[in-house]
Amino acid sequence: MKAKVYVTLKPGVLDPQGKAIRNSVGLMGYGGIADVRQGKYFEIALDASLDSERARETAERMAREVLANPVIEDYRVEIEG
Repeated sequence: MKAKVYVTLKPGVLDPQGKAIRNSVGLMGYGGIADVRQGKYFEIALDASLDSERARETAERMAREVLANPVIEDYRVEIEG
C-alpha cells in the first residue's frame, strides 16, 4: 500500500518560490500563466499489515505532525492499493 501526501501553502501565505517560477516561465515564453504556487509531494510505502483505515490514520498523523507546518500549510492524503 502507498500513501501520497500533498503539502501546499495555505491561501494568503506568500510564496516567493512560486513567484520566481512564475516570472521565469513568463520569460521563457509560456503565456497565460496567472500564478504558480509551489508545494511538496511525498510517497510513503506502508506495511502490508495495515488495513486501509489504519494506513490513512497513520499517513494523516504523519502529515499533520511531521510533513506539514500546520500554521502555513495544508495537506491532502491519498491511499493506493
